[in-house]
Amino acid sequence: MEVKRCIAVLAMAMFVLAACQANNGESATAPASESATESATGSAAASEPAASASAAAGVPCDNASGDDALARICEAGVLVISTDPAYPPQSSLNSETGEYEGFDIDVAIEVATRLGVDHEFTDPLFDAVVAGNWSERWDVSVGSVTITEDRREVLDFTEPYYYTPAQMATTEGTEISAIEDFAGTTVCVAEATTYLDWIDGTLTLPEDAGEVTEPPAGITATTLPTDINCAEAWQAGRSEFDGWISSITTVEAAIEEDYPVTAIGDPIFFEPLAVAFDKAVEDNDSLVEAVDQIIGEMHEDGTLTALSEEWYGGIDLTTQD
Repeated sequence: MEVKRCIAVLAMAMFVLAACQANNGESATAPASESATESATGSAAASEPAASASAAAGVPCDNASGDDALARICEAGVLVISTDPAYPPQSSLNSETGEYEGFDIDVAIEVATRLGVDHEFTDPLFDAVVAGNWSERWDVSVGSVTITEDRREVLDFTEPYYYTPAQMATTEGTEISAIEDFAGTTVCVAEATTYLDWIDGTLTLPEDAGEVTEPPAGITATTLPTDINCAEAWQAGRSEFDGWISSITTVEAAIEEDYPVTAIGDPIFFEPLAVAFDKAVEDNDSLVEAVDQIIGEMHEDGTLTALSEEWYGGIDLTTQD
C-alpha cells in the first residue's frame, strides 16, 4: 500500500509540473515589446493549434546558428511583422481592446510561434512594403501581399497562404449594374495595389493565377491610403468616384457594416497572397525557407483552413479554386 501511495503522489507531482510548464509556454507567445507605432498586439488564439505540429517538426529557432537574418531574429526573440491597421477582416486595430485582430494577424502570430519567437506588429504604409528596401524596420510582411512578377524583383515570397477574388463595387445613386458599366468612370483603389495595376494595365500576376478580366474602356483610378478608405469616403458623402475595387472579403465586410456599397459582377481576377520578405536582405534565405516550410505545414495540418473559416464565415480561401 505504501508503494502505491508513493506512485500516486509522484504522478500527481508530474501532472502539476506539466501544467506549470504549459502556462509558462503560453505566456511566451505574447509580444516582446511595444512602441508608439507598435502599441498593439494580435489575438493569441492562433497559437493554440500549433503546439503538436511545431513539436513534431522542430522549432527553427532551436537550431538556428550563424549570423544570418533567421539567427538574428532568433537571438532577438521577436519577429517584427508589418500589417495594415484598417484592412478588415484581414487586419484591423480594435479600438476597444487596443489589439490587432483578423485573419492575417492570426496567421502572423502562428508563424512567429512556430518559429519559436514572440511577435510584434508595425503598420507602415502599404506602398512602403511593396517597394522593398525596408532597412530592417520590420522582418516580414503578413499583410495579404499579392505575388506579382514586378514585386518579385524586390521581394521574396513564401507559397501563398490564401487566395482572394478581386471584386468591383459601386455605391448608391449610380446606374452601374455590370462591370462594363464602369467604362469611362473613376474608380477608387488603395495605393500601390494590384487593383491600381489592373486599371493601369500593368498587372503581372503569375501564370497560374488564372484569367484576368480586361478593364472597361476609359476607366481611371483615384487612390486613397488603404482599401476601406474608399467605402468610408462614400459613407461621408463624397461622390468623386463611382467605383471601388478591393478583395471580395473586404467588400463583403463593408456591406455587412452597412457602408453604402454594392458588389458588381464576378471577380475580375484572383490573387495569390503570401508572406513577403525584403530581397535587399542578402542573408534571408534561411528565414524565407523556414517560414515557407511553416506555411506548408499550416496548410497540411488544417490550421490555415480553420483560420479562414473562422474569419470568412465558414469559407476556405486557402486553396485556389
